[in-house]
Amino acid sequence: MVKIAWGITGCGDKIEEVVHTMIFLKNEYKLDIDIYTSKSGKAVLKWYRLWGLLMDEFYDIKVEMDANAPFLPGKLQTGKYDLFIIAPTTANTVAKVSHCIADTLITNSIAQGIKAKVPTYIYPPDNRLGEIETIIPGGKILKLHIRKEDVENVNKLRKMDGIEVLDNVDEIKEVIIDYIKRSKHIL
Repeated sequence: MVKIAWGITGCGDKIEEVVHTMIFLKNEYKLDIDIYTSKSGKAVLKWYRLWGLLMDEFYDIKVEMDANAPFLPGKLQTGKYDLFIIAPTTANTVAKVSHCIADTLITNSIAQGIKAKVPTYIYPPDNRLGEIETIIPGGKILKLHIRKEDVENVNKLRKMDGIEVLDNVDEIKEVIIDYIKRSKHIL
C-alpha cells in the first residue's frame, strides 16, 4: 500500500478541490494518507467547512505544534512515507522553502524529507503571473493578483533538487497514479 504524508498550509485557494481529490484518491486507490496541517491550515479548513469532512474520511489529522511536532520530519527521514504532497501551499510557505527557511512543521518536513530523498510535490495555486479567481466560503468569487515576487519564489522551487512543483490539482492525481504504476502497487 502506498503511504503518503499530505501537508496542508493556510491556503484557501483550491482547498475544496484538493480535499475532494484527497478523498477520491484514498478511496479509489486504497491509499494510506496521513494529514499534517499547519495551525493556519486547520483554521482555513474550518472556515471552508472541510474539517469535519476530513475527520470523517481520515483516521487522524495532525496539527502543527512546532517545527518538529508532530514528528513528521523524523517519519519522512526513516522511510515511513513513499511520497510527501503539500497542497495547497501558501505563498509564505513557498517563500520560506525557496530561501531554505525551515521553521515550521511543513517547511522543516520538506527540508528533512528531501534529505532522505522522499519524493516531494508542492502545489502552490498562485504559480503564474496575473489575476486568478478563487472561491471563498459562501461561494463568493474573489479576484487576486499574483505578484511577480511570489512567482519568482515558485520558480526557485522548480530549480531545487528533490522538489517537483505541480501547477494544478489534476497533476496531484497524475503524480500519485504514476507512482502507483511505477512502484508496481496494484491499481
